[in-house]
Amino acid sequence: MPEVVMPRLSDTMEEGILSRWLKKEGDAVRQGDVIGEIDTDKATMELESFDDGILEKLLVQEGTTVAIGQPLAVIGNGTGSPGPASTGDGTATATAAAAAPDGTAPEMMTAPAPDPAVPAPLPSKTVAASDHAQPDAGSQRLLSSPLARREAARHGLNPATIIGTGPGGRIVRADVEAAIAAAEAAPSRPERQAQQTGPGAQAEQPPSSAPESVEVPLTRMRKVTARRLTESAAVPHFYLTVVVGVDALFRFRREVNERFADQGLKVSVTDLLVRACAVTLRSYPQVNSSWGEDSIFAHRRINIGVAVALDDGLIVPVVTDADARSLDQTAAETRSLAEKARAGTLKLKELSGGTFTISNLGMFGIDNFTAVINPPEAAILAVGAATKEPFLQDGELRSRSIMKITMTSDHRVLDGATSAAFLRDLKRTLEEPLRMVL
Repeated sequence: MPEVVMPRLSDTMEEGILSRWLKKEGDAVRQGDVIGEIDTDKATMELESFDDGILEKLLVQEGTTVAIGQPLAVIGNGTGSPGPASTGDGTATATAAAAAPDGTAPEMMTAPAPDPAVPAPLPSKTVAASDHAQPDAGSQRLLSSPLARREAARHGLNPATIIGTGPGGRIVRADVEAAIAAAEAAPSRPERQAQQTGPGAQAEQPPSSAPESVEVPLTRMRKVTARRLTESAAVPHFYLTVVVGVDALFRFRREVNERFADQGLKVSVTDLLVRACAVTLRSYPQVNSSWGEDSIFAHRRINIGVAVALDDGLIVPVVTDADARSLDQTAAETRSLAEKARAGTLKLKELSGGTFTISNLGMFGIDNFTAVINPPEAAILAVGAATKEPFLQDGELRSRSIMKITMTSDHRVLDGATSAAFLRDLKRTLEEPLRMVL
């Protein structure tokens, strides 16, 4: 009988969590039907069937971590005899299309917000998970399976009061059911008050001191981010910074948005950066390259990744063939990718194939920073906020808007002169924005 196995949904994936079954045993399924959801290191993805038949057996429970290639379910003809022929070696495979959870993957329960006057503690010290210390409701987000999330909401349970026993401290359905049973068994408030104020009642003992910090289980995305940053630390980085005058760029952006407002076009600074980098990369194939152990790969396609910060990690959706897109197409694509990233609905192809990356922290007021290379790419551009600076012109003191951009390069692939020339031409394109539309 065909088996549905845990598919490889990204180049960094080694295992996945079967977070939710959308079909039950005995259901009829057809090729392309979505039968479940998988939490990967990048997003929550849909698990599809590649066979027609009856879903005869679910082999793993929700919340289970499963290695790539291991069976998840069996599809047959409902009689226990072999079902329809499957592809290749007799196992049915599964593909991923982006799911639409209510947040980023993995799905989470959000604990009540803390008092804004009280800062959340940093996890400088840890308490062992076996101590079952209750987490500070405002200092973290709680991993949960989709079913557990719905059950907790239906019964009005505060997720911060539930101890997760699933993989990595994940809250699963059994944890919610245990919390429901405990709540039903506990005496009501009037009964507790009567017990506390009745004859022989003992004085209430003061609560034990809360731990200074709690152990927060790593999400899959955070684990992968940590692993890839550790890999990047072995790359010989060097950094070059240039100051760009952006008054003309901002005027150009304002004029474009005003002129095409009736068409719904809205261009951001990041859109202009993507377009400017794409145009400049045409002349610098060395920068649009990646490192291999025995060779350097110069890529024909210019695919620019744009870093997007999520609650549980960093994700880099990719604008493919960025040099072939017009400015309005670039703006539409970057906006769509950012929305999908925050909703957890990116597809694998939208996260793969990057050849150059942009990280923009200007919206946070950061003037200047250095970014870590996204392996195996040869370079990443770090973009700071626009600031005002005074300067002399014809003996008069004036002000102008500037922006500092820093390129981090892999010295195995790029020499200083090549990276410097690329930054020089990128600066010229940003200061003369008509260059990016010609």
